[in-house]
This record gives sequence, C-alpha cells and structure tokens, in this order.
Amino acid sequence: MSRAGRSWWGWAAGGLVLGLMGMCGPEASAAAVLEGRTLRYEDGAQLVWQRSYPAARGDLSGPLEVGGAVYLGVGPKVYVYSAAGRVLGRADLPGPVTTLDASGGVVRVSTAGDGYAERFTLAGGAGGVLVQERVVLPPDPAVTGWLLSAALAVPEAGVQAAASEDPTNPFLLLRLAGQRRAQGDSYAALSAVRRALGTSLPFPAWVQLAAQLDASGYPAAADLALDRARRDAASRGIDPDVPVGRTALAAYGNPSAYVGTLLNQNRLARAAAWMAYLRELHPRFEGGPALYERYAGILEAQGRAGEAEEWRQFSRSLRAGTLYNLGPDGLGSVRDAARLVTLTLLLALGAALAAVTLRAWRPQGLATRPLGGRLLGWLRRPLARARYVAVAYASLSERLLLTLLLAGLVASLGGWQWANLAGAALRAPALNIGTYGGGWGSAGLSDLNLRPGPDSALLSGLAAQLDGDDAVARQIYTAALPDACALNNLGAISQARGDEAQAREQYRAALTGRPDLGAAAFNLGLNPNTPDASFQRSYRPGQSRLCYPDQRSVTRAVTGDLSVTLRQALLNPAQVLTPAPGRSARLGWALLVAALLAAAMLVSLLLPRTPLTPAQARAPLVRALTLLLPGTGLMGSPWGGMLLLLWAAAVAALAPLAGGATFPALPLLASGALRGGLIAALTLSYFLNTVILLTAEVRHYRRSRWAARAEV
Repeated sequence: MSRAGRSWWGWAAGGLVLGLMGMCGPEASAAAVLEGRTLRYEDGAQLVWQRSYPAARGDLSGPLEVGGAVYLGVGPKVYVYSAAGRVLGRADLPGPVTTLDASGGVVRVSTAGDGYAERFTLAGGAGGVLVQERVVLPPDPAVTGWLLSAALAVPEAGVQAAASEDPTNPFLLLRLAGQRRAQGDSYAALSAVRRALGTSLPFPAWVQLAAQLDASGYPAAADLALDRARRDAASRGIDPDVPVGRTALAAYGNPSAYVGTLLNQNRLARAAAWMAYLRELHPRFEGGPALYERYAGILEAQGRAGEAEEWRQFSRSLRAGTLYNLGPDGLGSVRDAARLVTLTLLLALGAALAAVTLRAWRPQGLATRPLGGRLLGWLRRPLARARYVAVAYASLSERLLLTLLLAGLVASLGGWQWANLAGAALRAPALNIGTYGGGWGSAGLSDLNLRPGPDSALLSGLAAQLDGDDAVARQIYTAALPDACALNNLGAISQARGDEAQAREQYRAALTGRPDLGAAAFNLGLNPNTPDASFQRSYRPGQSRLCYPDQRSVTRAVTGDLSVTLRQALLNPAQVLTPAPGRSARLGWALLVAALLAAAMLVSLLLPRTPLTPAQARAPLVRALTLLLPGTGLMGSPWGGMLLLLWAAAVAALAPLAGGATFPALPLLASGALRGGLIAALTLSYFLNTVILLTAEVRHYRRSRWAARAEV
C-alpha cells in the first residue's frame, strides 16, 4: 500500500475510533493534568487516578485527551489510558516522543532523532493502539530495550502493583511469574507467562523476552516468542538478505551472544532453536561465520557430522554475492593480501635501489664533486645534479624494472587503501540494520555520499519502497534501468497496484538480465530453493519478493572500485588525505609518494645512461650485495626480476615468523605446509642466484684470460 493510501486509511480509522471513544467518554469536566512527572486525572476537585513515571523512562509529552482517552508520550512510547485509568494500549515508536497532536481529527505523534524527525498516525485496533506508518526501530538500546529497562527498575516489592498498572509490559509479568513460582503457586506463574505472551511487542522485545523465558525454564514459551519475533520483524521489512552489524544485533536482543551462552552451558537443544532464529532472520550477521563454525564443530564432536556439514554448507552459501565470493569478511583478506603485496614490492624495490645506488656510489661522488658534492649540488646546480642520480647509471632495462615495481607499489597501496575505505563503508550502521528506510536509516544513508549509479539507486529506491512511497521508488528505479534488481522491484510495484501483466513482464526482463536473480524467479513462481525464498513464503506470504543488493553492489555504491581510489590519488591528491572513515593519512601519503616516484622513474627512462667502467660495475661490495640479495645482479634480464620477486615474496610471507608484519586475515600463511614451501622457495632463490652469479664469474674470468692471451 502506498504512503498516501495508508495515510487515508489511518485518518479514517482514527476518526472512527476517536468517535467511538467520544460516545462512551466521561463528562467534559474531567481532565488529565501532568504535574512534574505525575499524570493526574481529575474530575473537578476529585482525583480519579494518577501515574508517576521515573526520570529514567525519558521525557514526557502531553497529555492529549481525545474522545475520553488520554495519550501520554513516555520516552519512545505512547500510552493510552481510559477515563478509569486502565491501559488501553501502547505504541512503540523509533525515538523519543516530542509532540502529540489531534488537530486533524486523528492522533499524530512526532518523534525526534539525530538530525531528523518522523511523524506517525495512531489508530485503534484489536491489538490496542496501532501505528499506521512503517516503524523502523534504530539500533538504539534506549529504544529497543525500553520495556525491559522499565521492568528491571521496579523494586521487588512493587512488581505486582507495577504489573497491574501496566499489563502491556511482559517483563513485569515475567517477574511476577517468578515471584509466584518461588511461592509455590505454579498455576499463577503459568498464568502470568501466558499473559506476557499475549502482549503486543516489537521484535527486539520479543527476543529479549524469549531469552528471559528460556533462562526461567519456559522453553516452549521462548520458542513461541521467537516465532513472534520473526513475524513482527518480517512485517517491519527486516529481511535475511540484508546484513546486520554487531551493534544492531545487540540492540535487537543480542541472540548471537545468547547462543554463545547456551553453547558454554552445553544446552544444545536450546541453542538449536536460537540458531534456527538467526539462520532464518539474520543469517548475515556480523561474526556469523565464526559462530556457524563453532556450532558445527560441537555437533561434529557429538557424532552429528551430517548436521555439522549442513551448517558449514549453509555458511559457504552465504559467500555468494560477496567480494570475490570470499565471504562476509572477504575485505579483510583483500586488505591483508594488499599488505603482503606491498611488503613484497617494498623489499624488491629496496633491494634493487640498494644495488643500483651502491654500484653508482663511487662514480657519482667523482662526478658531483665539481658541483659541490652529492647534497650541496642539489642547491647550487639542481639540473646538472639531476644528471647524476643513481638510476642514471642503470641500464634501460633496469630502470624499466624499477618503474614497474613502483607502478605495482602504487596499485598495491591503492588496493590497501580501497579495502580500508570499502570495509569502513560497508560497516556503516545504515547498511547493517537488516532493512532499509525509516527516519534513522534514511538519514544515515544520506550521509554516505553514495556514488551515482544503479547500485546507489537500488539502495535509495528500496528505502522509499519499504517506507510505502511507491511513487518516489518508481522514479528512482526507472532512472536505474536496465538494472535487473530495479526491474524486479518495479514489477513488485506494478503487482501491488494490480497490474499483473506488466509485473510479470518486468520479472521476466529482470530474470533475462540476471538468470541467477532469485527474487525474480520467486515472483514468477519458479520456487527457488533458497533461504530468502523460504523466508518470504513463511513470513510474507502473498507478497512480491524484493531484490536486495549484494555486497558487491553495495561496495560499488559506497566506494566504487580500485580505479576510483587510484584516480583520486592521481587527479585529486587532497581528497586522498582528507579524513574519512577507513582512510589512513599515513597510507595516503605513502600512496602519493609512490605515485610521484613512479612518475619520476618513468621520466628517467628518457635519460641517457651514464657509463660505468668494468671495475666500477664489478666492485667487491657490489658483488657481495648481489649475492646477499638474489636477483639484484641480474636486473637487466627478466629472469633477474622474477628471481628478485620470488625472494621478496618469500621473505614477506615469512615475516610473521620473525615477529614482523602479521596477516591475520590470511590464515593460510600460518599453516606448516605453506611455511615449509616458503622456506624452500627462499632457499631456491639463493641457490639459483648463487649458481647464476658463479656462472657469470667463471664466464668473466675466461673472457679476461682470453683477452690477456690475445694481447700477448
């Protein structure tokens, strides 16, 4: 239903409810008055009832009297009381209530956020007070944990009175059940648990209640609470295709931490129920692969190898759509791979420059003496001094090798920076709450400075479509065509307005563009056997399946590819040094310096070579260095460059053994077999280098003897 349609329905339903309330309301002389933090309902001079609210519950807004009902905003909640003081219902909102208004004939509520505000329409219903618009709860424990905090703040002696005053808070009822159970009244305890399960709650509160029910010894009730959490989350647009960060999951009841507690207690039967909840609703939660592997390992240790392998296969299936299909944490592997390549190139470049510099040291000193020396020459006659830089004594092929090493260094540093930027962007809270849209999510999305293109349009269009603004979503998707995801979601809009023919045409076009698009296959009735399709069938039956962006698409939207980072470094150096999440100033400076050196080395290819005498080229220190650093004595040959890179790569990969650089996202480097292979490669590089140098020495000796004999 569009936002306009829902708004009309809310006004009509609200007007009807308010009219019914007015028919049975009290006399006009009765009024609700807020004195400090106490709500008093007075009939003239007579006090009918009153409620007090501790400061910890948040700011109070109102009261607002409409049709004999009293509305009061308490933190992120709106309570509705009858004239007799009975709680008629409670509305759960995404932020602290700021205003209550009924000037338009319906009750409108405003909530405040960090830099944004939202307005909602309240109406009556079978379950109490209903919020007509979509409510997306931000990952804020002050909002999602409000009911639990309010219940825990009540002293033990006041639990029964508090539960009577607010029967919509299930955590008070559960505390009351605990008291009755301790007194031996199991029937009253079960009755309180049943009343707790009969309340209306947002899904984070259901998860918190399920954990408490589990801990209190009511596993069947906990399973029921988890099922209601799934259904409420599905109705709010939470989807298994959208990742959930650790912070958001903690605010949504922290089910992964509770699974860890159950596993520590060896309560595998209960852990299975909670793992099923995570698998269905939040399969892509941060830290998921580690928990899946831990759970599979425990199952395997108990002889349940089939179940263990099934969980491992499920974890592997989540890699589809991630960066290079490496999994949710694939960017860490890319970053460490870039770091390893950077260290390799630095070692190779350092060794090559050391060999070139040492070989040119003596002739350079003699040549720069008339200019004032190696250092003062740059101040007195810089152009003439530039003629005698160390690389000027290197051959063209050696300078070409140095240029290629520097170009590779620029690319590896850029990849390192890109991985940092992409990782920080993908961890943005707005992209990790299990859905898109809502005031909090839309405000966070607008702060990301998304790159124009179909991937960014998909994020913005989904936010608008999930919030019920189909007109805006259609406009955004149309601009993103022929993107397959946009086509599928346009089909969902067409189907929602009753145009089945156009919807099926758009689904077919989307599936033609991307044959692996599960959402379009589901909408065409092909019944794909995927977790997201199963979730849609179970918890959103009869609704079209939306297409959500995968990790690769989101990465393109927030940072672009590696070429974007490199282009910024070359065309806009200031932006590379501008502070941003994931951007390191030191890495930015290193990238700029490497780019400048690569440009300078490229220019040096035009310099004529300054000749060296045979004695200078074969100085004892130079020959010792080429023996110590494999490949540096053979840089004029492509094989010398390959030998140099082989040596540098082996040394870089073995650096963790010496307590140097570590690569935690590349666990393969820590394996014994690979380390043995690296040591063998390092040994091979020294062996080949020694054999080649000895062969060259023998050849040089023979040529010298032949030359001496020829002179005689």
